[in-house]
Amino acid sequence: MQDLDPIETQEWLDALESVLDKEGEDRAHYLMTRLGELATRSGTQLPYSITTPYRNTIPVTREARMPGDLFMERRIRSIVRWNALAMVMRANMQDPDLGGHISTFASSATLYDIGFNYFFKAPTEEHGGDLIYYQGHASPGIYARAFLEGRLTEEQMLKFRQEVDGGGLSSYPHPHLMPDFWQFPTVSMGLGPITAIYQARFMKYLENRGFIPAGKQKVWCFIGDGETDEPETLGAISLAGRENLDNLIFVINCNLQRLDGPVRGNSKIIQELEGVFRGANWNVNKVIWGRMWDPLFAQDEDGRMQRRMDQAIDGEYQNYKAKDGAYVRKHFFGHDPELLKRVEKLSDEEIFNLNRGGHDPYKVYAAYHQAVNHKGQPTVILAKTIKGYGTGAGEAKNTAHNTKKVDIESLKKFRDRFDIPLNDSQLEELPFYRPAEDSAEMKYLRKCREKLGGHLPQRNRGSISIPTPPLETLKAVLDGSGDREISTTMAFGRILASLVKDKELGKRIVPILADEARTFGMEGMFRQLGIYSPVGQLYEPVDRDQVMYYREEKDGQILQEGLNEAGAFSSFIAAGTAYSNYNTPMLPVYIFYSMFGFQRIGDLAWAAGDGQTRGFLLGGTSGRTTLNGEGLQHEDGHSHILASTIPNVRSYDPTYAYELAVIMREGTHRMMTLQENVYYYITVMNENYQQPAMPEGVEDGIIKGMYLLEEDKKEAAHHVQLLGCGTILNEVREAAKILRNDYNVAADVWSVTSFNELRRNGLAVERSNRLHPGDEPKQSYVEQCLSGRQGPVVASTDYMKLFAEQIRQWVPVKEYKVLGTDGYGRSDSRRKLRDFFEVDRRWVALAALEALADRGEIERKVVAEAIVKFGIDPEKRNPLDC
Repeated sequence: MQDLDPIETQEWLDALESVLDKEGEDRAHYLMTRLGELATRSGTQLPYSITTPYRNTIPVTREARMPGDLFMERRIRSIVRWNALAMVMRANMQDPDLGGHISTFASSATLYDIGFNYFFKAPTEEHGGDLIYYQGHASPGIYARAFLEGRLTEEQMLKFRQEVDGGGLSSYPHPHLMPDFWQFPTVSMGLGPITAIYQARFMKYLENRGFIPAGKQKVWCFIGDGETDEPETLGAISLAGRENLDNLIFVINCNLQRLDGPVRGNSKIIQELEGVFRGANWNVNKVIWGRMWDPLFAQDEDGRMQRRMDQAIDGEYQNYKAKDGAYVRKHFFGHDPELLKRVEKLSDEEIFNLNRGGHDPYKVYAAYHQAVNHKGQPTVILAKTIKGYGTGAGEAKNTAHNTKKVDIESLKKFRDRFDIPLNDSQLEELPFYRPAEDSAEMKYLRKCREKLGGHLPQRNRGSISIPTPPLETLKAVLDGSGDREISTTMAFGRILASLVKDKELGKRIVPILADEARTFGMEGMFRQLGIYSPVGQLYEPVDRDQVMYYREEKDGQILQEGLNEAGAFSSFIAAGTAYSNYNTPMLPVYIFYSMFGFQRIGDLAWAAGDGQTRGFLLGGTSGRTTLNGEGLQHEDGHSHILASTIPNVRSYDPTYAYELAVIMREGTHRMMTLQENVYYYITVMNENYQQPAMPEGVEDGIIKGMYLLEEDKKEAAHHVQLLGCGTILNEVREAAKILRNDYNVAADVWSVTSFNELRRNGLAVERSNRLHPGDEPKQSYVEQCLSGRQGPVVASTDYMKLFAEQIRQWVPVKEYKVLGTDGYGRSDSRRKLRDFFEVDRRWVALAALEALADRGEIERKVVAEAIVKFGIDPEKRNPLDC
């Protein structure tokens, strides 16, 4: 746009400069805001930009100065770089199948080094320690630094990605595999960022509830710019901005490259991310150019160089570092003769060495210093780097991510560039290098970490043991509901209400909701416990005159996450690992539509297992025929099968309230008192029926997975064993009556609380017998229960047939019939759905008669007559095909 009155323009600029000089930024911001309001009232369309020019956010004159020894730190950083490279290359020399990554850490070494030297605080008696989410592909660099510090041995470094025989280093951050080292599993891209956000929010939750001191700890999350394409990376940043999480710092390593090519070759990823984060109310700090550019910026009074920087796109910037100084001279500066003139005295090498901000320790230090001192907003640091920095042949190339080896000439250049004290003959052996213990480097390294409390990363395995209330505490639930019909979901609410009243445990329970409290009948807890909000309640709720009104409090106990299963599960992980991260055991209890659990956020559920999370997941409205009317998208027939894929998940499908009470009490004891690293998945239903009192002596069977609920001791012509769980157990009990009354078949009824636990036990016994052939063979729990029992076995569930099929090999009879709900859900009544999926009482009785016919105990015409009697259509379509 042409300037029609340059003199007036200059007067306005002079006025703004005067305000900035004499009254500061706040006053200037206020005046510009008022001008904007005036323009808006008059209908003027203001120019709008949510991004700033493509340069560093912090001017040179306002950079906090790094206090340490630059030379010494570069020396240490170079050694770490070398050992990281050597570790990956030596592993692949032993076995090229092992893989590994060099380029990610090469680009981010300075970003980590400045954090380790000045900012990352380890846990001490006075400080809980910062929580750091390391970028997964950068793990070699973290190992290399730990080796230099003496925390890892050379033997361990030589066993990178070789864990089976013990003593090896895991490929990425895995707390399950290295429980004293890694805190968070982060390499499944996108999960680090979302869990870091909810970790920072949970930290504030603990502060506001008085569990930890306020304002001390920080959450750091290191991300690659390519990782920002994952929905989980950016999906929750508005929460961080909305709740003013100034304890949260994102460091995005913007090396401009994905695994296969440029992130935004046709535009600028840094500018895009600036707009996204600024719009979400984050403090954005761009670290684009290193100090070698400062003299050129100082000369740029006419803004020519700034315009060229704004004009160039990421695909070009990648080329500038993949080529050489002559290329940069021609293709960057050569666009403008005046710019070309400004660099005419610089050699091609000097032009090529114009560094990027993410590799400049001074610029990185200034950004980190600003971030840790910024109040009222989370901070994102957008640091521009070069992928494969210093590795030679792969530097800035599209192949950089997959580089596992470096040729000898590149190794020589790497050695010379970073002053590694190795001669040519040593290079091919790729020796690890560690200076002498009394060297200046080692003294400096130790001093840096001593100031910050000790080594990182480190993980605390355990915490204080919290007593578990006795089972009698839940007596009201154990005694049944009498003539009243209630759902197991309602029973869960009663159990939770009792547990939160316990003196030791109650305050540590973290109820988590994904906007379904009223669906699950839990709205009574709103007033009782309060909903966590960092600002309390700034309005009067519309239901304030009701008993169960919506109450938000700064110290509220409930986490109400809205319609956000991934966010709710991230809170579950944060709460369920608080014993390790804060030395504060907490017990998260997250209830959700079971269909939207493992199916929807399976990767987070796996990460929870890796991260050694403890807590209860409640799959509400479970079963494919229980949630009548909702149909295909909501009816769950497979969540337990998905749960079985995670080794440290204990899953149960109880039918009765007393079963649920026993399971929750046992789980609480194992997780909070014994401090076992497991978490529980329990399905509850919205179908109402009478809840019986707990029979005597069934507790052990409930936990192991099955127990005899009804034993038919009357004389009968034939016998069968009927297994059921969840709501279908009631159909099984009715089927037993049909068999007794109409066919003279005695039926024992077994309540199976967990086919998954039965399978776990069976596999363990089978393995033990295989490895101890000389010992007396052990029996699985299924065999212990069913051996010596008369008749065939029929299992019926509200889940896919595969669920009950898991135990077939341990059922001690050939005739084992399984009914289940394979296929997509349907909208209809429960009665119609159970006929459609062939799991109601008629189908159970029919399967039992078929099994007796298979044995030759009855004639097949009895089965055919039963089909007619039950009104079953033999030509009915298979629900799996519908």
